[in-house]
Amino acid sequence: MMTRLWLVFAQVCTVCLAVLFTVSALRPEWLSRVPFVSAPTAPPAVNTAPIAAPAKIDSSTTNASIRGGFADAAGRALPSVVKIATSAERKFRHPFLDDPTFQRFFGRDRNGRGNGGNDENSQQMRGEGSGVIVRKDGYILTNNHVVEGAQRILVELSDKRVLPAKIVGTDPETDLAVIKIDGDNFPAVGFGDSRLLQAGEIVLAIGNPFGVFGNTVTMGIVSAVGRTQIGEGSPFESFIQTDAAINQGNSGGALVSASGELIGINTSIFTRTGDFSGIGFAIPTAIAVPIMEQLIATGEVKRGYLGASLGSVSAEIAERLALKETTGAYVDAVVDGGPGARAGLRPNDVIVEVNGRAVKDRPEAINTIAGISPGQTVELKLRRRGELIEIKVTLDKRPNRPRQ
Repeated sequence: MMTRLWLVFAQVCTVCLAVLFTVSALRPEWLSRVPFVSAPTAPPAVNTAPIAAPAKIDSSTTNASIRGGFADAAGRALPSVVKIATSAERKFRHPFLDDPTFQRFFGRDRNGRGNGGNDENSQQMRGEGSGVIVRKDGYILTNNHVVEGAQRILVELSDKRVLPAKIVGTDPETDLAVIKIDGDNFPAVGFGDSRLLQAGEIVLAIGNPFGVFGNTVTMGIVSAVGRTQIGEGSPFESFIQTDAAINQGNSGGALVSASGELIGINTSIFTRTGDFSGIGFAIPTAIAVPIMEQLIATGEVKRGYLGASLGSVSAEIAERLALKETTGAYVDAVVDGGPGARAGLRPNDVIVEVNGRAVKDRPEAINTIAGISPGQTVELKLRRRGELIEIKVTLDKRPNRPRQ
């Protein structure tokens, strides 16, 4: 009897648990308790003061201002940028004319060379680049490699006029050249001071890419200033680096500030593929303008010559010479009989000042000395064996060395 009652009790419990489970899954609200209601309390005070609406930014006005600023900058510089087309005839002699087998069949001329009709053939060489009008009377600043070896130069202005140009002067060491077109009242560019540039500033590059398109504007920032060791051709390196797109045909074009002033002449790019890779270089106006003025005035550039090989003060050199700083220009070698040698300059000297002006590194020392006219006497302050000494050097004229 007890066993039967126990079985009935177990079955009832099982059914109840099953029902409870089913209800909790399907109708959980049936199992909720009536909430405890406390005595009513006064509602909290509400601040009825109006909430100030957040200030609205007129994005259309802001964007228009930015767009207008860049458009105005480009508009000021664009008329001054020109397209340059060059041509030259190159004569060459076919190598077969000097081949003994060829000469057996066609004979030799009276000079003993292969007689194959025309000894020399000609090939028309063409080049294209950009330039910037720097004076209203038609002077144009460009790269030397744009006009080098050209026999004919044509300049296309922004108004589509095409005028012949002649070379006024070139400076292969800095890859700069000045050409001139006849006429007056041309749109000359305004100049900015590249010495004030800082990394991160917005710049515009203007030129004629690939010689196919007209004046084209690209935008970027100043990635770095004072870039050196870009190539082996020039000791006067202090480039502006930018990520504004510079392509073939842009050489000699303008790099302008956000206010539309010329701050550099686009000259080269760094690439492993041949295409623009986001690294371009421009010659700053701080270097270009003095050279331009000399070329316009005399057709050549005369630089002071110290007669010494200068290098940077590395950490190893500073340790070897017991220097506390790595500033200045290290004298690696002195040319026998040169101006420096005559004045007592020695290897292992470190130039720290030129005419009372501190020089922080090799490029600054080289550019400072080169900017002084030949025949002038300069005062150099040197560190030698832990002491500061001064010497006076009368500079010679720097020999012309073509850019490699």
